[in-house]
Amino acid sequence: MKILRFIPLLLFPVYLLSCKPQQAMPDYLDQVNDTTGKGEVKMMDLKIQKGDILSIQINSLSTDLRADILYNMPAEGSISSGYLVDLQGNIDHHRLGTIHAAGLTKQELAVEIKKRLTVPVELLRDPTVVIRFQNFRINVLGEVARAGQIIVPGERLTILEAITLAGGVTEYGKKNSIKIIRETNGQRETGYIDLTSKNVFDSPYYNLAQNDVILISPTKQRIKEADQQKVFQKISFGLSLVMAVTTLTNLLIR
Repeated sequence: MKILRFIPLLLFPVYLLSCKPQQAMPDYLDQVNDTTGKGEVKMMDLKIQKGDILSIQINSLSTDLRADILYNMPAEGSISSGYLVDLQGNIDHHRLGTIHAAGLTKQELAVEIKKRLTVPVELLRDPTVVIRFQNFRINVLGEVARAGQIIVPGERLTILEAITLAGGVTEYGKKNSIKIIRETNGQRETGYIDLTSKNVFDSPYYNLAQNDVILISPTKQRIKEADQQKVFQKISFGLSLVMAVTTLTNLLIR
């Protein structure tokens, strides 16, 4: 049983590996220290993308109320009474036919629909068109308390609001280098935003777009601790094996 005397010495490296140094983490808006400068609140004019589901409500001043109803009846095969933007970027309106939507803003699509309602024949008198997104959602991955998909009931979400809904960045997450993956006009782009910067509100990624993916990478300390944890597990397994063999050997010798 002499080997048992050396167990504390064998455990000492494990203890050293388990100790982690305290590391100062940057806080949100860490560089913002003055409220005297007022900046304009910027709103993002979202572009319609392939795969979006749109709610389209048409109203008019037509005296025949049935006319409006005909244009607002759910289309056959529609999704949740909405119109799916297909892989060609089109919607198939049950009364107006195929309309190209991808790449347009909601306002631009509304103008196109109004044009079809009035030119060359006035189908409805002084129509108004209201368009809403029915599938505004984003995904948050990485070092946050609750990673996953966030469904947004409205049509505006900032990076700070998204991080809040995900439970905040953990102590191991990089707040100063958050990656945003966004699809625009069929092209995928990647950008970074610094949540500690005073210029965060000017970033094109401060206001999120539908289907954005937010990635919070781990700090170097987190990666180092993960590697140490693997070493700790291997050492623990080795010690357990040594103790098991030693115990079994002593039992057989007796």
